[in-house]
Amino acid sequence: MTLAATPAAPTRGPMTGLTSQLLLLAALAVTVGLTPAGLAAGAVYGLVLCGLLATGLQRHGMRTMGPANVVTFSRAILVGGVTALVVTSFSHPVSTPALVAVAGVALALDGVDGQVARRTGSTTALGARFDMEIDAFLILVLSVYAGDRFGWWTVALGAYRYLFVAASWAAPWLNAALPYRFSRKVVAALQGVVLALVTAHLLPETLATAALVVALVSLTWSFGRDTIWLHKASRVRAAARLRWSAAAPQPVLQAVA
Repeated sequence: MTLAATPAAPTRGPMTGLTSQLLLLAALAVTVGLTPAGLAAGAVYGLVLCGLLATGLQRHGMRTMGPANVVTFSRAILVGGVTALVVTSFSHPVSTPALVAVAGVALALDGVDGQVARRTGSTTALGARFDMEIDAFLILVLSVYAGDRFGWWTVALGAYRYLFVAASWAAPWLNAALPYRFSRKVVAALQGVVLALVTAHLLPETLATAALVVALVSLTWSFGRDTIWLHKASRVRAAARLRWSAAAPQPVLQAVA
């Protein structure tokens, strides 16, 4: 599902996206069935998504979304459909093919927006953050769906990102920029691949559990390594500030006669 055109003003894109979100929810409700709770979850997700995007566009002074953000927004709308289906599954069986199809397209589009941004020269900080948050929320929703079958420990796959953000409120040094590491991308991709296979029931029970454990261990290693690096970097910065303060000339106070 894609948006027809890049919006000409910051408010037009989010409103078009909200309409697309509601149309997708209506289509899912008619074809595969959604519970009232599922519909409500999808609608609330769409409202929050479009509100945050509109705020982000205004804050960054962007009057157009750009082609890469349109791709990301289209993927985000699909995640709203996944959210509605997963919430529906809490009380009513859902169509596995439908869930896999919607989630699969959303996962397949991951990376497309980055390529579009680089080829069109439209890379932005907002776009990178938008892409990252949509990835994180899709993993969270799929991990919740997997929890009903394998146990709620699988939710840790999706909760890590949000626990890290919450921890950064108490420890601001966690907000520092991290060095690029290809392994971080590999670990992130592994979460999506494993959860997609598990959601589609393509793996035997034992193998699926083992794959989820491997995904969780790799994610724990990745977050743990980044946390240690950030902590060491914060200590280096603190030591540098102390040395600078000690080396700075002290003001000379003159006595007033």
